[in-house]
Amino acid sequence: MTLPPPDTAANPAGADRTFQVDLRGLVDLLSHHLYSSPRVYLRELLQNAVDALTARHALEPDAPADAFGIRLLADGSVVRVEDDGVGLTEADVHTFLATIGRSSKRADRIAEQRGDFIGQFGIGLLSCFLVADEIHVLSRSARTPDAPAVEWRGRGDGSYTVRTLPASARPRPGTTVTLTPRVDAGEWTRPAQVHALARHFGSLLRHPVTFDDGTGGPGAPVNPEPAPWARTYPTPGARSRALAAYGTEVFGFTPLDTIELDLPAVGLKGIACVLPEAVPAGRRHGHRVHVKGMLLSEQAEEILPEWAFFVRCVVDAESLRPTASRESLYEDDTLAAVRDALAERLRAWIARAAASDPDLLGRFLQTHHLAVKSLAVHDDEILRMLLPWLPFETTDGHTTLDEFARTHRTVLVTSSVEEFRQVAAIASAAGLGVVNGGYTYDRELVHRLPEVRPEVAVADLDPATLTAHLDPVDRETELAAAAYLARARDALAVFDCDVALRTFQPASAPALLIDSREARHERTRSQLAREQEGGLWGDILGALRQEAPRAQLILNQLNPLVRTAVAIEEPELARTSAEALYGQAALLSRRPLRPAESSLINRSFLDLLAHALRKDS
Repeated sequence: MTLPPPDTAANPAGADRTFQVDLRGLVDLLSHHLYSSPRVYLRELLQNAVDALTARHALEPDAPADAFGIRLLADGSVVRVEDDGVGLTEADVHTFLATIGRSSKRADRIAEQRGDFIGQFGIGLLSCFLVADEIHVLSRSARTPDAPAVEWRGRGDGSYTVRTLPASARPRPGTTVTLTPRVDAGEWTRPAQVHALARHFGSLLRHPVTFDDGTGGPGAPVNPEPAPWARTYPTPGARSRALAAYGTEVFGFTPLDTIELDLPAVGLKGIACVLPEAVPAGRRHGHRVHVKGMLLSEQAEEILPEWAFFVRCVVDAESLRPTASRESLYEDDTLAAVRDALAERLRAWIARAAASDPDLLGRFLQTHHLAVKSLAVHDDEILRMLLPWLPFETTDGHTTLDEFARTHRTVLVTSSVEEFRQVAAIASAAGLGVVNGGYTYDRELVHRLPEVRPEVAVADLDPATLTAHLDPVDRETELAAAAYLARARDALAVFDCDVALRTFQPASAPALLIDSREARHERTRSQLAREQEGGLWGDILGALRQEAPRAQLILNQLNPLVRTAVAIEEPELARTSAEALYGQAALLSRRPLRPAESSLINRSFLDLLAHALRKDS
């Protein structure tokens, strides 16, 4: 609230002074930087009412749970929230409604029960100035018999008035807060919207809440039923179906499965819904978090670890600490412990599925294998449990490592997707068991397979391993093709590519290009060093220089096209055919083509076409 200017005569130099607070500026700060939307005003009013009811039950512990409640009214002209809570005395009003940031929960013996309350009355009430220029509070304390009613009116300019009224002004203890909305706040204060906001924020509140639109009908219940996990069901199957239906209602998808969450130490209950479709790795979904029944956030990413992006949770907790805006969770030791405990619940669910429900496990892994792989990288228990069942791309097709290891005691793994695509067909024909290690987590996980299957050996696939499984041609064939091979090497020297003649299956493959990404990078560096010869940068690159690895174009003597090509005697045609075979092999590798390679493919095609047309004519 704005205070009067300081009396300089009464406050000589060096004396303590009081901060001056511009309420309009503070409300603007709240609306643009603390709260995400003006709609939070209703949540703050509900929070204040719930805290008042909590204090009333502490004052009268023998009262029935539904003896006290909250009533909302929105008829288009006013928004009113009335509760049967502990109420305020005149001293409370002066202390807590006239001082920004002061919380009634800090006073008297209530400070000892701080964990029972959701928010702070002082700051929360200011959120009402986001939709109204005046706040009217009428309250009567339940702590003192025959206590008078107290009226407080606060205005957006920072002024307020307090009056004491006869007890008859509010026959029952409790508090009524009435707002007269501004014209520009109609979006948040019309009856249908107020009802929707009450349902949104208060559907899991433990106290009865009703809504009245001013038409004279009975008040509609805002939270007619307790949370689904707090209800009793005739059978476990009925409970499971009810939780899944609630997950569908909240998140808009039918869960692959639902996982009950229960952490008694922090009073947390809820469910995790397993997503029915895969999501990109690392994409974290927001989770729906309630604190003591009040919705805190729909985007609480911090409640679960990053690897758990295959579920969305809705939970209600007693001991989690909200931030100042009460729209997210405060990162503290309690939250860290909750995150770890929920992660353990997800691991336990995976373990149960692996042990007792293979169909569910299969559907889960088919959809979320990437999430499980990310977990298995860091979790030895999940690794031992699920690695054999995870799908990988192999020379035997998409299969699990368990099935793959049955037929391949030595498992070879590539370092990139393009390397796998280069060698897959030839390696399969040669009987080699190769796994595509180019996808996220795959190479690291395949190398850990011996930890689970000690009888299996794993090694990286390199060009020497593959070429060792290609059969050499006989000496006569090699000599007959020598001239062609020399011309081919000369034509492809610009790509640092050697050419060799071998036999391998399948015979339909005319050529195999073996060229790793690392080799291409090293050749690029060497070429740059040669171009920069003599300069400082050239000296630096030269110091790093080593023998640049060469690509290999392996021609297949079993292929009819290759047998025809190596017999070509015309030099230019031999050169063009070698370039065409290189281009075709580069295309089959499905790696990105360099500009020079694209140019070569176009040129060799046109040259061969021109040769064919000349021959026909």
